[in-house]
Amino acid sequence: MTMIPEYELSGNQMRQVTHQTIQTHLSIEASGYRCTSEMLVDVLLKASSEGSSVEAVCNDLEDVADSNTIRETFNREFEVGDLWEQEVQMNQALASRVPSNMPRKGLEIAMDFHDEPFYGKSPELRSYAVRTQAQKGTTRFYRIASAYIIWRQVRLTLAVTYVLPEHDTLSVVRTLLQRVHRLGFEATILYLDKGFCSGQVITYLQDLKQSAIIACPIRGKTGGTRALCKGRKSYRTSHIFTDGTEADLVLVATLPKTRGGKRRRKWLAYVVIGLDDWTPQKVKRQYRRRFGIECSYRQLRQVRIRTNSRNPALRFFVLGFALLLVTIWASLRGLFCRIKGPGRPRLDVTLLRLQRFINMIRRTVEDIYGVTMMIPTYWNPQSVIY
Repeated sequence: MTMIPEYELSGNQMRQVTHQTIQTHLSIEASGYRCTSEMLVDVLLKASSEGSSVEAVCNDLEDVADSNTIRETFNREFEVGDLWEQEVQMNQALASRVPSNMPRKGLEIAMDFHDEPFYGKSPELRSYAVRTQAQKGTTRFYRIASAYIIWRQVRLTLAVTYVLPEHDTLSVVRTLLQRVHRLGFEATILYLDKGFCSGQVITYLQDLKQSAIIACPIRGKTGGTRALCKGRKSYRTSHIFTDGTEADLVLVATLPKTRGGKRRRKWLAYVVIGLDDWTPQKVKRQYRRRFGIECSYRQLRQVRIRTNSRNPALRFFVLGFALLLVTIWASLRGLFCRIKGPGRPRLDVTLLRLQRFINMIRRTVEDIYGVTMMIPTYWNPQSVIY
């Protein structure tokens, strides 16, 4: 029997929920006669929904302040000295969207990094960008790390931290775990990407007795972890890394198809902590659940505001704001799109996809401020078009 929705959720109501979350927890304030706090948030929402810039939004909306005024206000609100206060506020906003009926134990949590390329050459600005392997024409990136959970088809970000060049991987993991525990969550299993695979992190989780699966990069030409990739079957073994860290390693043999259609053996390696009875196939299958966090980062790129600002605090805010917007959407979908009835709770994911959510908010903002439908020209259009 197909359930028919009984109620309606409007774009204006979505905007109100988003405004309430942002204005309650984030410091976005303006008290001018022309530029208000509500207007600042609406400009951010429209820029996010279109993946455009503040300049483009101010040119598109009729009844908003000048783009220079909006930018100057943002630069005053987001100062580098307040970067960590901004991070605390962002985490409070994320925590406010965690459902009250969500269990705090028995859940799996994933952590990952997200990088945005930085092309500046100023030493001051580079001091806020981490250096890593070359991608997209640069070796420097603004980086955030987040802890993520999947519960009843709903993906929610629990905590986020800004990563600076002086932060090592262990401090990032420790910070995220502390914030997750502060919310009352205890992870049955922790899933970590290759970027977290270091001796310090492995030892830290072993001392905590925290069950975890960490993707392990395969390195070396004849030695290292590459020397373990032998045979035809998946297996478990004990391995000592070059820094002296000892850990259980799972090697999984796969046979993916190449572009030519042939199958070629490819090895996957995982560091396993506290999961002694798990087979290699189960480790691989469960770790794939972590890929939900990759989906959240793809969605983050859909709603990320474009900016060339030289203000590091504003650049970090843009990333956190996009992550918060995706979390608000996920919480609303989990609350209003859950199908009633007996059995395991299910979501009607077709009702409120991310694109529909941001489109409805964008149209609501455009209805409030009006959209520019004409531009000044140097020639009479009637003489050409008619």
